[in-house]
Amino acid sequence: MIDALKQKLDYLLWEAKLREASRVEAFFIRLVRTLYGAFRDVSKGLLSLRAMGLVYTTLLSLVPLLAVSVSVLKGFGVHNQLEPFLINILQHLGDKRYEVTEQILGFVDNMKLGALGSIGLLFLFVTVVSLVMKIEAAFNYTWRISTARRIVQRFSNYLSVILIGPVLLFVGTSIATSMRSNTITEKLLTMEPFGSLLLILGKGLPLFLTIIAFTLVYALIPNTRVRFTSALYGATIAAVAWKGVGMLFTMFIVNSTNYTAIYSGFAILIIFMIWIYVTWLIILSGASVSYYHQNPEQISDSSQVIRLSCRLREKLALSLMYLIGSNFHHDEPSWSLKALAKHTRMSESSLRLVLSSLAKHHIVTPAGKDGTRYLPARSLEKINLSQILDAARQAEETASLHPDDIVIDDVVCETFDQIERSIHDAPSDQTLLDMIVASEQTAATRAA
Repeated sequence: MIDALKQKLDYLLWEAKLREASRVEAFFIRLVRTLYGAFRDVSKGLLSLRAMGLVYTTLLSLVPLLAVSVSVLKGFGVHNQLEPFLINILQHLGDKRYEVTEQILGFVDNMKLGALGSIGLLFLFVTVVSLVMKIEAAFNYTWRISTARRIVQRFSNYLSVILIGPVLLFVGTSIATSMRSNTITEKLLTMEPFGSLLLILGKGLPLFLTIIAFTLVYALIPNTRVRFTSALYGATIAAVAWKGVGMLFTMFIVNSTNYTAIYSGFAILIIFMIWIYVTWLIILSGASVSYYHQNPEQISDSSQVIRLSCRLREKLALSLMYLIGSNFHHDEPSWSLKALAKHTRMSESSLRLVLSSLAKHHIVTPAGKDGTRYLPARSLEKINLSQILDAARQAEETASLHPDDIVIDDVVCETFDQIERSIHDAPSDQTLLDMIVASEQTAATRAA
């Protein structure tokens, strides 16, 4: 039974062809593949570690963030909605949400921005910005992005999140609260079918708003272009999971009298930290879903390979140089890192390992605004295949980690030098241009 289920899962993941399936079947196959990729990321434990780090940063930055938000919201006259907003956000803490909200608001009231001074105010903003930087770093890690935003771009994006984001959230909460207390709404509840429609809308509106909020987060925070459909896809799954897990967490809170008896006053803090961790883990998992929806070629296990054997590095280096050199030779657009990963079905991390060594040996050079496109560093007839192989074999070698540092006997050293000369002489004087021209001649022969 288990083996048959595993075979079926393997077929859906790696063998099923979407073009031959119906729309419904193709949708479920994509869903299974995407969830598999996200589950694999979570099972590795790194997303969990990121979520734990965000719990610590969130606890440090929560009160300063709310203090800054309140000072901004007072100018809009909606700062009184802070309490219902927190109660709504912490609804899965059950009855304890009122106590947590009261504690947070007490800290916010005690923080007087005017009395902090310029240095204190600066540290306040640094604490808030550090939270957003941590969030961006976590999302960039999920999206396999190693380059962060520029300082100016970071400042503008973070300022908009810190100042404009809370205003929009509180205004939304204010509208929802006013709708529930509106006399017209109360009259419509007694009239059918408007009453049933309003009840459905009242239950569906929080989920819809959560999906919209998650979509904006997934689309704007990663330092890359995220398609709206991919952001919406991940946001929908994350929002449903957040609501479902929230219901289970509420049941856990109801039965958490033992924790209160053991931890006394610390029980609320511990429960609050657990819920923050669960929330961040779900949000990061949703970001992983968005990533795999936009990059389905990265779902396969082979695309996750980062540690490469020597043979694989050499073959990958030759393949990458052929692709880069061929496009350059035919005046075609340069290859991007993402396009190379999709074409070779290897992870961007593994390609970056080989390409960085090729760049170090002045065989390729990064190009483009973000340095993720690659061009030959010199003319193709001056790039020998033996040079490409040497660069691939020397990947990850450093000044403190080099073959010459090994203490070996003379006979072993001589044998190793013979092997090195054999590998170097094997491609003879063949250049990258020779390989590209030979490929053209082979294609012309087959066409004839």
